[in-house]
Amino acid sequence: MMKLNPATGKELWRYQAGVKYESIPYTAACKGVVYYTSSTIPQGQPCHNRILEGTLDMRLIEVDADSGKLCDGFGYHGQVNLMKGMGYSVPGYVSVTSPPPIVNGAIIANHEVLDGQRRWAPSGVIRGYDAETGRFLWAWDVKKPNNHGEPLEGQYYSRGTPNSWSIMTGDNELGQVYIPMGSAAADYYSAMRSPEENAVSTSIVALDVKTGTPRWVFQTVHKDVWDYDIGSQPIMIDLPQGDHTVPAIFIPGKRGQNFIVDRRTGKPLSRVVERPVPTDTDVPGDERSPTQPYSPDVPAFEVTRDLKETDMWGMSPIDQLYCRLKFRQAHYEGEFTPPQIHKPYIEYPGYDGGSDWGSVAYDSTTGILVGNWNNTPMYDQVITRKKANELGLMAVDNPNYRPDPSASEGNGPQADTPVGISVSPFLNKYTGMMCNAPPYGMLTAVDMHSRKVLWQVPFGSARANGPWGLATHLPLTIGVPLNGGPIITAGGLIFVASTTDNLIHAYNLKTGKEIWNDVLPGGGQATPMTYEYNGNQYVAIMAGGHHFMQTPVSDDLVVYALPH
Repeated sequence: MMKLNPATGKELWRYQAGVKYESIPYTAACKGVVYYTSSTIPQGQPCHNRILEGTLDMRLIEVDADSGKLCDGFGYHGQVNLMKGMGYSVPGYVSVTSPPPIVNGAIIANHEVLDGQRRWAPSGVIRGYDAETGRFLWAWDVKKPNNHGEPLEGQYYSRGTPNSWSIMTGDNELGQVYIPMGSAAADYYSAMRSPEENAVSTSIVALDVKTGTPRWVFQTVHKDVWDYDIGSQPIMIDLPQGDHTVPAIFIPGKRGQNFIVDRRTGKPLSRVVERPVPTDTDVPGDERSPTQPYSPDVPAFEVTRDLKETDMWGMSPIDQLYCRLKFRQAHYEGEFTPPQIHKPYIEYPGYDGGSDWGSVAYDSTTGILVGNWNNTPMYDQVITRKKANELGLMAVDNPNYRPDPSASEGNGPQADTPVGISVSPFLNKYTGMMCNAPPYGMLTAVDMHSRKVLWQVPFGSARANGPWGLATHLPLTIGVPLNGGPIITAGGLIFVASTTDNLIHAYNLKTGKEIWNDVLPGGGQATPMTYEYNGNQYVAIMAGGHHFMQTPVSDDLVVYALPH
């Protein structure tokens, strides 16, 4: 953590948490910190104002906002160990990857569990801690709904339960926190999941911050085996309803379906319909849900039609032919095509969007909501345990596991189950280009009064993208893959980076016209920030890059001053 002068960038203090390399799951990047003002320590005293962070090695740390020194009265000399009660794990298997919100004095802690490893992975338990002292308050263990205490000596939180790795939303007024949930382990095999796990997987869960008791659950996917966990932060909005507003939660997701529910009750504020979906799978014993929920009255952040062979694309006729052959070789029945063993299957939308962890931005003055989203299919296949063993796939906690940098990130052993999984983007393996035609990234504005698309444009240029990983340097706006969200200023500007062209952009909120961009020193797979200091407004972004997006890695914070 670093404190910087907001006008000059001069370093004022630095705190080094000492996270070891082996505890970094992918990239040494997190999603933010939390500012907290103590209700017990007088103003002017150390740790009256505090900064809270969650670390990749599972700690909560509070430091004094003025000095950067640990708040000794928090936890054990300023730290809380989140591995307590988790049972066996290895470094990097579980990590805090999002800032823990503080709601009415309670820190709400979630964590990532690495995908695709084993059925009995570490628990996805959600916990509450006192923001002043670090004292444990409660736990929400999906399989032990009536036990909110810490495990007794020799006992542990239930393993394999759904985890929440993305950004939660706190509601001080209602005393609850909205949690975007993933699915229970293993990600692509659901036959061993319990009814309690199925009920909350890929859902928004509202927890009471005093007790950890669920108040309501809204599910976006039934029996998820597509890695459609909710990566986007649920957004609190006051939804226009005629001449009044209703306290609502807007729920974007990887499918591109956007749901709106009453944040008091979890009841839908726009129609939700259950539509029949394909169920034909050859994965033994893993039955699919016959229907899935859709939100027909809210514009979707997806191409609302199935992929076709004629959508296949390439830099040359040979490239296109290769992709058309891959399409024909795969099993595909449209959205929610079930996983298959006997042949590859196409997952569309893919698991990185629609809307992934960048989420959306909402301007309450105009009622305009803005989201950027992906149009990228996946090419997957369930593999037998024998095949997984032949490929040398092992869970990270296997004593014989050795990291293989050349291995596909999407290959998962799914130990403790009958099958493993192979997952990859639907690419031409020779050129590295997507097989479906662009655009791959879009930027959309929705008028929430009318629930209609105000404007929609392809988002991102070809300048840093091209075949064989070579940049074309062509400033052609084709729409490229992205990850990271937008912000909206009071002056009617959208600031957003996220794309693999390594640019940050400014758009006119009402027209969608791009009015400015700049080249970042690394990938802008982050949501920008804006702040005011001494009468000036600034926009900042951490241009850290992203391992999966294959953008340049950097540790630069880039700050722009807006003109008066």
